[in-house]
Amino acid sequence: MKNFIITLSIFATILLLSSCHNHSETDGHTHDTEAKEGEHTDEHENANTATLTAEQMKSIKIELGSIEKKQLTASLKANGILKVPNQNRANATASLGGVIKSILVQTGNSVSKGQVIATISNNTFITMQEEFLSVSSKAELAQLEFSRQKELQQGNAGALKNLQTADAELKTLNARKASLQKQLELIGINTTSLTSENIQSVANITSPINGTISNVMVNIGSYVDANNPIAEIVDNSQLHLDLYVYEKDLQKLKVGQTIHFTLTNNPGKEYDADVYAISNTFEPSTKAVAVHAMVKGDKQGLIDGMSITALVSLNNATVDAVPTNAIVNHEGQDYIFIVTDNHSEEENHAEKETAEHKHSENEQPEEETTFEKIPIRKGTTDIGYSEITLLKEIPANSKVVVNGAFFILAKMNNKGEAHEH
Repeated sequence: MKNFIITLSIFATILLLSSCHNHSETDGHTHDTEAKEGEHTDEHENANTATLTAEQMKSIKIELGSIEKKQLTASLKANGILKVPNQNRANATASLGGVIKSILVQTGNSVSKGQVIATISNNTFITMQEEFLSVSSKAELAQLEFSRQKELQQGNAGALKNLQTADAELKTLNARKASLQKQLELIGINTTSLTSENIQSVANITSPINGTISNVMVNIGSYVDANNPIAEIVDNSQLHLDLYVYEKDLQKLKVGQTIHFTLTNNPGKEYDADVYAISNTFEPSTKAVAVHAMVKGDKQGLIDGMSITALVSLNNATVDAVPTNAIVNHEGQDYIFIVTDNHSEEENHAEKETAEHKHSENEQPEEETTFEKIPIRKGTTDIGYSEITLLKEIPANSKVVVNGAFFILAKMNNKGEAHEH
Protein backbone atom coordinates (compact mmCIF):
# COMPACT_ATOMS: atom_id res chain seq x y z
CA MET A 1 0.00 0.00 0.00
CA LYS A 2 2.87 2.34 0.88
CA ASN A 3 4.52 1.74 -2.51
CA PHE A 4 1.24 2.53 -4.30
CA ILE A 5 0.96 5.90 -2.58
CA ILE A 6 4.54 6.83 -3.51
CA THR A 7 3.95 5.86 -7.16
CA LEU A 8 0.74 7.93 -7.30
CA SER A 9 2.56 11.00 -5.92
CA ILE A 10 5.34 10.72 -8.53
CA PHE A 11 2.77 10.48 -11.34
CA ALA A 12 0.87 13.55 -10.12
CA THR A 13 4.11 15.55 -10.00
CA ILE A 14 4.99 14.59 -13.61
CA LEU A 15 1.52 15.72 -14.80
CA LEU A 16 1.87 19.01 -13.01
CA LEU A 17 5.30 19.75 -14.53
CA SER A 18 4.04 18.83 -17.99
CA SER A 19 1.10 21.18 -17.62
CA CYS A 20 3.34 24.08 -16.58
CA HIS A 21 5.64 23.44 -19.55
CA ASN A 22 2.77 23.53 -22.05
CA HIS A 23 1.38 26.70 -20.48
CA SER A 24 4.82 28.35 -20.74
CA GLU A 25 5.08 27.49 -24.42
CA THR A 26 1.62 28.90 -25.04
CA ASP A 27 2.47 32.18 -23.26
CA GLY A 28 5.74 32.44 -25.13
CA HIS A 29 3.94 32.02 -28.41
CA THR A 30 1.43 34.69 -27.41
CA HIS A 31 4.17 37.13 -26.39
CA ASP A 32 6.11 36.53 -29.60
CA THR A 33 2.96 37.20 -31.61
CA GLU A 34 2.28 40.42 -29.71
CA ALA A 35 5.90 41.55 -30.16
CA LYS A 36 5.69 40.94 -33.89
CA GLU A 37 2.44 42.84 -34.07
CA GLY A 38 4.07 45.68 -32.08
CA GLU A 39 7.03 45.73 -34.45
CA HIS A 40 4.65 45.83 -37.35
CA THR A 41 2.75 48.70 -35.79
CA ASP A 42 5.93 50.71 -35.10
CA GLU A 43 7.02 50.31 -38.70
CA HIS A 44 4.00 52.38 -39.78
CA GLU A 45 4.07 54.95 -36.97
CA ASN A 46 4.67 58.60 -38.10
CA ALA A 47 6.43 60.34 -35.21
CA ASN A 48 6.03 63.80 -36.79
CA THR A 49 2.22 63.96 -36.79
CA ALA A 50 -0.54 64.15 -34.23
CA THR A 51 -4.31 64.00 -34.73
CA LEU A 52 -6.84 65.93 -32.66
CA THR A 53 -10.61 65.91 -32.71
CA ALA A 54 -12.58 69.14 -33.01
CA GLU A 55 -13.54 68.84 -29.35
CA GLN A 56 -9.89 68.48 -28.31
CA MET A 57 -8.87 71.48 -30.41
CA LYS A 58 -11.58 73.54 -28.76
CA SER A 59 -10.63 72.47 -25.23
CA ILE A 60 -6.95 73.45 -25.62
CA LYS A 61 -7.85 76.55 -27.67
CA ILE A 62 -5.99 75.68 -30.85
CA GLU A 63 -5.79 78.68 -33.19
CA LEU A 64 -4.67 78.58 -36.81
CA GLY A 65 -2.91 81.24 -38.83
CA SER A 66 -0.31 81.48 -41.57
CA ILE A 67 3.28 82.49 -42.21
CA GLU A 68 3.26 86.27 -42.58
CA LYS A 69 5.57 88.92 -43.98
CA LYS A 70 6.64 91.16 -41.12
CA GLN A 71 8.99 94.12 -40.87
CA LEU A 72 10.99 93.12 -37.80
CA THR A 73 13.82 95.12 -36.29
CA ALA A 74 17.02 93.14 -36.64
CA SER A 75 19.18 93.27 -33.53
CA LEU A 76 22.67 92.50 -32.32
CA LYS A 77 23.23 90.85 -28.93
CA ALA A 78 26.18 92.02 -26.83
CA ASN A 79 27.37 92.21 -23.24
CA GLY A 80 28.55 95.22 -21.31
CA ILE A 81 28.86 96.98 -17.97
CA LEU A 82 27.23 100.02 -16.37
CA LYS A 83 29.54 102.94 -15.59
CA VAL A 84 29.36 106.41 -14.10
CA PRO A 85 31.48 109.17 -15.74
CA ASN A 86 34.40 110.43 -13.70
CA GLN A 87 32.81 113.88 -13.39
CA ASN A 88 29.87 112.23 -11.58
CA ARG A 89 32.06 110.36 -9.10
CA ALA A 90 33.83 112.01 -6.14
CA ASN A 91 35.67 111.34 -2.89
CA ALA A 92 35.00 113.34 0.26
CA THR A 93 38.37 114.21 1.78
CA ALA A 94 39.82 116.26 4.62
CA SER A 95 42.22 119.05 3.67
CA LEU A 96 44.11 118.49 6.91
CA GLY A 97 44.81 115.25 8.72
CA GLY A 98 43.06 114.35 11.96
CA VAL A 99 41.03 111.88 13.97
CA ILE A 100 37.52 110.95 12.81
CA LYS A 101 35.07 112.06 15.53
CA SER A 102 31.75 111.12 13.85
CA ILE A 103 30.35 109.56 10.68
CA LEU A 104 26.89 110.82 9.72
CA VAL A 105 26.12 108.64 6.68
CA GLN A 106 26.03 104.99 5.68
CA THR A 107 26.56 103.21 2.39
CA GLY A 108 23.50 103.71 0.20
CA ASN A 109 22.45 107.06 1.71
CA SER A 110 21.60 109.88 -0.69
CA VAL A 111 23.49 113.12 -0.05
CA SER A 112 23.47 116.61 -1.51
CA LYS A 113 26.36 118.86 -2.36
CA GLY A 114 27.74 120.54 0.79
CA GLN A 115 26.06 118.11 3.20
CA VAL A 116 28.18 117.16 6.24
CA ILE A 117 29.03 113.47 6.14
CA ALA A 118 31.69 113.28 8.89
CA THR A 119 33.64 115.37 11.39
CA ILE A 120 37.36 115.38 12.12
CA SER A 121 39.41 116.87 14.96
CA ASN A 122 42.97 118.18 15.17
CA ASN A 123 44.67 120.69 17.48
CA THR A 124 45.91 122.47 14.39
CA PHE A 125 42.32 123.57 13.68
CA ILE A 126 42.24 125.46 17.01
CA THR A 127 45.64 127.03 16.41
CA MET A 128 44.62 128.22 12.94
CA GLN A 129 41.45 129.88 14.28
CA GLU A 130 43.39 131.53 17.08
CA GLU A 131 45.93 132.90 14.61
CA PHE A 132 43.19 134.10 12.28
CA LEU A 133 41.50 136.09 15.06
CA SER A 134 44.87 137.54 16.14
CA VAL A 135 45.85 138.56 12.63
CA SER A 136 42.41 140.05 12.05
CA SER A 137 42.81 142.29 15.12
CA LYS A 138 46.33 143.35 14.10
CA ALA A 139 45.07 144.09 10.59
CA GLU A 140 42.40 146.41 12.02
CA LEU A 141 45.04 148.31 14.02
CA ALA A 142 47.33 148.45 11.01
CA GLN A 143 44.49 149.91 8.96
CA LEU A 144 43.94 152.67 11.54
CA GLU A 145 47.70 153.44 11.70
CA PHE A 146 47.91 153.61 7.91
CA SER A 147 44.93 156.01 7.78
CA ARG A 148 46.53 158.24 10.49
CA GLN A 149 49.91 158.35 8.71
CA LYS A 150 48.20 159.16 5.45
CA GLU A 151 46.39 162.16 7.01
CA LEU A 152 49.65 163.37 8.54
CA GLN A 153 51.45 163.11 5.24
CA GLN A 154 48.71 165.04 3.48
CA GLY A 155 49.10 167.84 6.08
CA ASN A 156 52.87 167.77 5.81
CA ALA A 157 53.00 166.83 9.47
CA GLY A 158 54.34 163.31 9.12
CA ALA A 159 57.28 161.62 7.55
CA LEU A 160 56.79 159.71 4.28
CA LYS A 161 58.79 156.81 5.68
CA ASN A 162 56.23 156.25 8.45
CA LEU A 163 53.41 156.11 5.90
CA GLN A 164 55.26 153.58 3.80
CA THR A 165 56.01 151.40 6.85
CA ALA A 166 52.32 151.44 7.88
CA ASP A 167 51.27 150.54 4.35
CA ALA A 168 53.66 147.56 4.20
CA GLU A 169 52.51 146.29 7.61
CA LEU A 170 48.86 146.52 6.59
CA LYS A 171 49.43 144.59 3.37
CA THR A 172 51.39 141.84 5.18
CA LEU A 173 48.65 141.34 7.77
CA ASN A 174 45.89 141.37 5.14
CA ALA A 175 47.72 138.72 3.13
CA ARG A 176 48.16 136.52 6.19
CA LYS A 177 44.51 137.00 7.14
CA ALA A 178 43.32 136.03 3.64
CA SER A 179 45.52 132.94 3.65
CA LEU A 180 44.18 131.76 7.02
CA GLN A 181 40.63 132.50 5.94
CA LYS A 182 40.96 130.24 2.87
CA GLN A 183 42.53 127.45 4.89
CA LEU A 184 39.75 127.57 7.45
CA GLU A 185 37.10 127.60 4.74
CA LEU A 186 38.66 124.50 3.20
CA ILE A 187 38.18 122.59 6.43
CA GLY A 188 34.62 123.84 6.76
CA ILE A 189 34.95 126.65 9.29
CA ASN A 190 33.00 129.83 8.57
CA THR A 191 35.34 132.75 9.29
CA THR A 192 32.71 135.48 8.94
CA SER A 193 31.03 134.39 12.17
CA LEU A 194 34.19 133.23 13.96
CA THR A 195 34.89 134.81 17.34
CA SER A 196 36.93 133.89 20.37
CA GLU A 197 33.76 132.49 21.97
CA ASN A 198 32.94 129.96 19.19
CA ILE A 199 36.30 128.48 18.23
CA GLN A 200 35.65 124.96 16.92
CA SER A 201 37.61 121.88 17.91
CA VAL A 202 36.33 119.79 14.97
CA ALA A 203 36.00 120.40 11.26
CA ASN A 204 33.22 119.23 8.94
CA ILE A 205 33.82 117.00 5.94
CA THR A 206 31.19 117.67 3.28
CA SER A 207 30.05 115.99 0.08
CA PRO A 208 31.44 117.66 -3.06
CA ILE A 209 28.52 116.49 -5.30
CA ASN A 210 24.94 115.26 -5.19
CA GLY A 211 24.72 111.48 -5.23
CA THR A 212 24.71 108.28 -3.22
CA ILE A 213 27.30 107.05 -0.75
CA SER A 214 28.89 104.01 -2.39
CA ASN A 215 31.63 103.38 0.18
CA VAL A 216 32.81 104.66 3.58
CA MET A 217 36.54 104.10 4.05
CA VAL A 218 37.07 105.10 7.71
CA ASN A 219 35.90 104.30 11.24
CA ILE A 220 35.29 106.54 14.21
CA GLY A 221 38.59 107.13 16.00
CA SER A 222 40.80 106.33 13.04
CA TYR A 223 43.44 108.84 11.97
CA VAL A 224 43.44 110.02 8.35
CA ASP A 225 46.12 111.98 6.57
CA ALA A 226 45.41 115.10 4.58
CA ASN A 227 43.59 114.47 1.29
CA ASN A 228 42.91 110.81 2.10
CA PRO A 229 39.39 109.76 1.01
CA ILE A 230 36.78 109.49 3.75
CA ALA A 231 33.83 108.33 1.60
CA GLU A 232 32.99 107.80 -2.08
CA ILE A 233 29.93 109.42 -3.66
CA VAL A 234 28.43 108.38 -7.00
CA ASP A 235 25.85 110.33 -8.99
CA ASN A 236 23.83 107.85 -11.09
CA SER A 237 21.91 110.57 -12.94
CA GLN A 238 24.46 110.40 -15.79
CA LEU A 239 24.80 106.60 -15.74
CA HIS A 240 25.88 105.11 -19.06
CA LEU A 241 26.82 101.67 -20.30
CA ASP A 242 29.89 100.43 -22.11
CA LEU A 243 28.90 97.76 -24.62
CA TYR A 244 31.66 95.54 -25.99
CA VAL A 245 31.25 94.70 -29.68
CA TYR A 246 33.59 92.62 -31.81
CA GLU A 247 35.15 93.86 -35.02
CA LYS A 248 32.89 91.85 -37.35
CA ASP A 249 29.78 93.62 -35.97
CA LEU A 250 31.24 97.09 -35.61
CA GLN A 251 29.99 98.35 -39.00
CA LYS A 252 26.41 97.61 -37.93
CA LEU A 253 26.51 100.27 -35.21
CA LYS A 254 26.17 104.02 -35.37
CA VAL A 255 25.48 106.94 -33.06
CA GLY A 256 21.79 107.35 -32.22
CA GLN A 257 20.83 103.67 -32.28
CA THR A 258 18.61 102.39 -29.47
CA ILE A 259 19.78 99.70 -27.08
CA HIS A 260 17.43 97.54 -25.02
CA PHE A 261 19.20 95.93 -22.09
CA THR A 262 18.56 93.92 -18.93
CA LEU A 263 20.71 93.13 -15.93
CA THR A 264 22.56 89.87 -16.52
CA ASN A 265 21.77 88.56 -13.03
CA ASN A 266 18.24 89.99 -12.88
CA PRO A 267 16.65 89.96 -16.34
CA GLY A 268 13.12 90.76 -15.19
CA LYS A 269 13.10 94.47 -16.16
CA GLU A 270 14.18 96.04 -19.45
CA TYR A 271 15.90 99.43 -19.79
CA ASP A 272 16.73 101.64 -22.79
CA ALA A 273 19.84 103.55 -23.80
CA ASP A 274 20.99 105.57 -26.84
CA VAL A 275 24.43 105.20 -28.44
CA TYR A 276 26.33 108.50 -28.17
CA ALA A 277 29.91 107.45 -29.00
CA ILE A 278 31.90 104.56 -30.45
CA SER A 279 35.48 104.02 -29.34
CA ASN A 280 38.25 103.87 -31.95
CA THR A 281 40.49 101.56 -29.92
CA PHE A 282 40.32 97.90 -28.94
CA GLU A 283 40.01 96.76 -25.36
CA PRO A 284 43.31 94.98 -24.58
CA SER A 285 41.71 92.09 -22.65
CA THR A 286 38.75 91.26 -24.93
CA LYS A 287 39.87 92.62 -28.32
CA ALA A 288 36.44 94.23 -28.56
CA VAL A 289 35.47 97.85 -29.18
CA ALA A 290 33.59 99.79 -26.49
CA VAL A 291 30.31 101.38 -27.59
CA HIS A 292 29.09 104.08 -25.17
CA ALA A 293 25.36 104.62 -24.60
CA MET A 294 23.46 106.91 -22.24
CA VAL A 295 20.79 105.25 -20.10
CA LYS A 296 17.33 106.79 -20.54
CA GLY A 297 14.33 107.03 -18.23
CA ASP A 298 14.05 105.28 -14.88
CA LYS A 299 17.43 104.21 -13.45
CA GLN A 300 16.01 102.64 -10.30
CA GLY A 301 17.94 99.49 -9.44
CA LEU A 302 20.91 100.32 -11.66
CA ILE A 303 24.31 100.54 -9.97
CA ASP A 304 27.75 101.37 -11.28
CA GLY A 305 29.63 98.17 -12.20
CA MET A 306 26.62 95.95 -12.93
CA SER A 307 26.88 93.54 -15.87
CA ILE A 308 24.20 93.85 -18.57
CA THR A 309 22.99 91.95 -21.63
CA ALA A 310 21.86 94.18 -24.49
CA LEU A 311 20.12 94.09 -27.86
CA VAL A 312 21.18 96.80 -30.31
CA SER A 313 18.40 97.68 -32.74
CA LEU A 314 19.58 97.54 -36.37
CA ASN A 315 17.82 98.19 -39.68
CA ASN A 316 14.23 97.02 -40.28
CA ALA A 317 13.84 94.00 -42.57
CA THR A 318 10.78 92.26 -44.08
CA VAL A 319 10.98 88.53 -43.33
CA ASP A 320 8.85 85.40 -43.00
CA ALA A 321 7.49 85.39 -39.47
CA VAL A 322 4.98 83.72 -37.17
CA PRO A 323 3.76 84.65 -33.68
CA THR A 324 6.44 83.69 -31.19
CA ASN A 325 3.95 81.43 -29.38
CA ALA A 326 3.72 79.30 -32.54
CA ILE A 327 7.32 78.09 -32.08
CA VAL A 328 8.13 75.17 -29.80
CA ASN A 329 11.49 73.67 -28.93
CA HIS A 330 12.15 69.97 -28.59
CA GLU A 331 15.59 68.52 -27.87
CA GLY A 332 17.32 71.72 -28.99
CA GLN A 333 15.45 72.10 -32.31
CA ASP A 334 12.73 74.69 -33.01
CA TYR A 335 9.51 73.60 -34.72
CA ILE A 336 6.14 74.85 -35.93
CA PHE A 337 3.00 72.78 -36.60
CA ILE A 338 1.01 72.92 -39.82
CA VAL A 339 -2.28 71.29 -40.80
CA THR A 340 -1.60 68.32 -43.06
CA ASP A 341 -3.41 65.37 -44.70
CA ASN A 342 -0.44 63.03 -44.13
CA HIS A 343 -1.85 60.56 -41.59
CA SER A 344 0.17 57.57 -40.51
CA GLU A 345 -1.05 54.15 -41.71
CA GLU A 346 -1.94 53.25 -38.12
CA GLU A 347 -4.03 56.42 -37.78
CA ASN A 348 -5.77 55.77 -41.11
CA HIS A 349 -6.56 52.21 -40.03
CA ALA A 350 -7.85 53.41 -36.65
CA GLU A 351 -9.97 56.11 -38.29
CA LYS A 352 -11.43 53.59 -40.72
CA GLU A 353 -12.38 51.22 -37.91
CA THR A 354 -13.89 54.07 -35.88
CA ALA A 355 -15.86 55.31 -38.89
CA GLU A 356 -17.16 51.79 -39.66
CA HIS A 357 -18.12 51.27 -36.02
CA LYS A 358 -19.98 54.57 -35.83
CA HIS A 359 -21.59 53.95 -39.21
CA SER A 360 -22.84 50.61 -37.95
CA GLU A 361 -24.44 52.45 -35.03
CA ASN A 362 -25.85 55.14 -37.37
CA GLU A 363 -23.57 57.83 -35.83
CA GLN A 364 -21.78 60.58 -37.71
CA PRO A 365 -17.92 60.11 -37.62
CA GLU A 366 -16.19 62.79 -35.50
CA GLU A 367 -14.14 65.34 -37.49
CA GLU A 368 -10.38 65.14 -36.91
CA THR A 369 -7.39 67.29 -37.91
CA THR A 370 -3.82 66.11 -38.36
CA PHE A 371 -0.84 68.34 -37.57
CA GLU A 372 2.72 67.86 -38.82
CA LYS A 373 5.86 69.03 -37.00
CA ILE A 374 8.08 71.17 -39.27
CA PRO A 375 11.68 72.04 -38.26
CA ILE A 376 12.64 75.72 -38.54
CA ARG A 377 15.49 78.07 -37.66
CA LYS A 378 14.42 80.95 -35.42
CA GLY A 379 15.71 84.46 -36.12
CA THR A 380 14.92 88.00 -34.97
CA THR A 381 12.11 88.44 -32.43
CA ASP A 382 10.18 91.71 -32.17
CA ILE A 383 6.62 92.94 -31.45
CA GLY A 384 5.46 89.43 -30.58
CA TYR A 385 6.64 87.84 -33.84
CA SER A 386 9.73 85.80 -34.69
CA GLU A 387 11.54 85.41 -37.98
CA ILE A 388 11.63 81.80 -39.22
CA THR A 389 13.52 79.89 -41.89
CA LEU A 390 11.85 76.62 -42.95
CA LEU A 391 14.15 73.61 -42.89
CA LYS A 392 11.57 71.51 -44.75
CA GLU A 393 9.44 72.47 -47.73
CA ILE A 394 5.73 72.86 -47.01
CA PRO A 395 2.73 73.46 -49.32
CA ALA A 396 1.89 77.04 -50.17
CA ASN A 397 -0.70 78.71 -47.94
CA SER A 398 -0.28 76.06 -45.23
CA LYS A 399 -2.22 76.67 -42.05
CA VAL A 400 0.06 77.16 -39.03
CA VAL A 401 -0.84 76.56 -35.39
CA VAL A 402 -0.35 79.96 -33.75
CA ASN A 403 -1.74 79.06 -30.33
CA GLY A 404 -1.63 75.71 -28.51
CA ALA A 405 1.45 74.31 -30.27
CA PHE A 406 2.90 73.25 -26.94
CA PHE A 407 -0.06 70.94 -26.25
CA ILE A 408 0.27 69.28 -29.65
CA LEU A 409 3.98 68.67 -28.97
CA ALA A 410 3.10 67.16 -25.59
CA LYS A 411 0.52 64.83 -27.17
CA MET A 412 3.01 63.79 -29.82
CA ASN A 413 5.70 63.07 -27.22
CA ASN A 414 3.26 61.07 -25.10
CA LYS A 415 2.31 59.02 -28.15
CA GLY A 416 5.98 58.27 -28.78
CA GLU A 417 6.56 57.21 -25.20
CA ALA A 418 3.53 54.93 -25.28
CA HIS A 419 4.85 53.08 -28.34
CA GLU A 420 8.27 52.76 -26.73
CA HIS A 421 6.61 50.84 -23.92
